[in-house]
Amino acid sequence: MAQGSDSNDTSYTRSPSPGSTRGSQDDMRKVMRREKNRIAAQKSRLRQTQKADSLHLESENLEKENAALRKEVKRLREEAKYLTSVLNNHEPVCTGLSSPSSSDLLYSAHHGGYHQHIAVQHYPL
Repeated sequence: MAQGSDSNDTSYTRSPSPGSTRGSQDDMRKVMRREKNRIAAQKSRLRQTQKADSLHLESENLEKENAALRKEVKRLREEAKYLTSVLNNHEPVCTGLSSPSSSDLLYSAHHGGYHQHIAVQHYPL
């Protein structure tokens, strides 16, 4: 039966005949039960639709977040690759790295009292 067709069906809402009071009470109970069921079904469909809408929005938000996180991971991998290449280029010219002590690394007399660092551009974000 199509949704809402109960409201157009008048076969169970006719006025009772004078001799059928028991039948009319049963009919009335049927009408009330059908109405309650119709309302419950309507509420259930509404809740189901709202839940589906909510899940759809959550899914879209999670997809956006996932895309942003993937973009950040890519950027961080590129930054790590760049910094690794900077370090690899700096290691051959860095005499401080061969020193056994960290204090020698920071205050090497060979470089005028301080360890000489190369200028590294900040990696773009």
